[in-house]
Amino acid sequence: MRSFLLWILAIVLSAGIMIYQRMTGPTSPVRGSVEYMGKEVSYKLIRTWGGDDGAKIIVETENPEATAYLEYRRFKSHDDWTRTEMSNSNGVLETELPKLPTAGKMMYKITLTDGVKEIVLNDEPVVLRYKGGVPTGVIIPHVIFMILSIVFSMRAGIEALAKRGKILFQSFMATATLLIGGLILGPIVQKFAFGAYWTGWPVGHDLTDNKTAVSFIFWLVALIIIRKKPEKRGWVIAASIIQIVVYLIPHSVLGSEIDFTQTP
Repeated sequence: MRSFLLWILAIVLSAGIMIYQRMTGPTSPVRGSVEYMGKEVSYKLIRTWGGDDGAKIIVETENPEATAYLEYRRFKSHDDWTRTEMSNSNGVLETELPKLPTAGKMMYKITLTDGVKEIVLNDEPVVLRYKGGVPTGVIIPHVIFMILSIVFSMRAGIEALAKRGKILFQSFMATATLLIGGLILGPIVQKFAFGAYWTGWPVGHDLTDNKTAVSFIFWLVALIIIRKKPEKRGWVIAASIIQIVVYLIPHSVLGSEIDFTQTP
């Protein structure tokens, strides 16, 4: 098979994996729909918020008579639930959650009312995490290198399976881009967003940090081995599979958070 076809295959597979990761992660909005006042109301409840203000929660109903209230409390706290009414501007229901420090989490749930009955949008409270702003000059290179990393990883794995000749170069690129994107720029992004460079092992249990480190170690070992013994292609295949598994684990799982039961 021609090289450019293998690249297309690697890019398509990588795109599928990245889309899956984005859609299944704990920062992906909670979506759904309910029937309210004779019409279907679709909603998207956010689970992450960056900036200097409180998170803005919006539900679009297209009904200027719609009413709703939101209940919230800090995640991992002994707080009671606090209730606040949502404003209605031409059918758009809106309210703002209190601002929390970066990595602080807020639980919330929304109830639509029509004067007779109440319709709860989310039976399980949504958990929203606050984050700090990340400079464009940091986040864009981070994203680019992480995309390149999975593409080169996929391509190296395909090259190894096809027993072609550029396995060393592609393995080097997979390792180098993962190092730059995941272990150099990644901690910088996390510092801006959540106030800490590293919260994986041994200082914490951030799964994103841990899985990135594991994937890099596998790639580094594979690179060292095939540099001396190019016929040991199984190591490259294994490293590629490990990185695929890593990307299939939703991003930000077991990420930084504040335990408010341990703070004033």
